[in-house]
Amino acid sequence: MPVNPDIQGRVFPPTPPYLVGREKVREFARAVFATSDINYDPDAARAAGHADIVAPPTFAVVVQEATLAQLLAEPDAGIDFTRVVHGDQRFSYTRPIVAGDELTATLTVASVKSLGGHSMVTAESSIVDAHGAHVVTATSTLVVRGDE
Repeated sequence: MPVNPDIQGRVFPPTPPYLVGREKVREFARAVFATSDINYDPDAARAAGHADIVAPPTFAVVVQEATLAQLLAEPDAGIDFTRVVHGDQRFSYTRPIVAGDELTATLTVASVKSLGGHSMVTAESSIVDAHGAHVVTATSTLVVRGDE
């Protein structure tokens, strides 16, 4: 079953707020081999002008994951998760994510394209803080393999 092209432009409801914890930031920083003190030490982060420790740039995928789950669970999308390959990931930041942020994400299906028997779905997750201010947009392109 091909991906439903009519999902292009669809906007999903905002996710429940995600509270960014210090230990989650530290765990993620260790997992991606981040070496900056601002990712681990609140004093170093404050000395650099941040309110608390700073998450590595790719941490936004932790928040984005909930929006992608909405897309993959959408009955009429026609996306078979067993056939999905992650094709691309990008981030556009207004400011860094820091421990203590309460973030909410809203996914928009930016495009659906067919390439041969495959589909490419680009999804943009706009992530805002508790005041509604933009923090980052995480953009994922999912390749949905067609029949072999």
